[in-house]
Amino acid sequence: MEKALLSIHVLAAIVLVGGSAVAASLFPRYAPVAITAGPPAEERNLAVAKAFHRITGSYALLSLVVPVVGIILAEVQGRMGEIWITLAMALTFLAGGLLAAFIHPLQREALDKPDDGERLRRLSMLAGIYNLLWAAVVVLMIVRPGAH
Repeated sequence: MEKALLSIHVLAAIVLVGGSAVAASLFPRYAPVAITAGPPAEERNLAVAKAFHRITGSYALLSLVVPVVGIILAEVQGRMGEIWITLAMALTFLAGGLLAAFIHPLQREALDKPDDGERLRRLSMLAGIYNLLWAAVVVLMIVRPGAH
């Protein structure tokens, strides 16, 4: 049972969280700008930007399986009280909140009302923070500080 849960947890994290992280990171490169503030127009592609927006949102929603299975796994293993689990859950909550409250809505705004690129710069920064939060979760999963 533990191996199955761990496999689902890791595979879902790689495919779903990884997919949303890549899509969020690549979106600003393809999203439209109102003036020629960024790369030449031929590098911007509205269809690609829309696809990355859909991937960001749908993969993020599907990736809820990662913390759910992770919590079940931690319960089965009797690790719920360990600090690394608590920290990983807090960082996961922060990453999910960042994506839901800022990144995905800003992507929608960038598609609906292109600006001079300021919003896209903000999106790039937020995507970087999102990725760093997930990197910290991965490190916690490997190092497991405070594990019994």
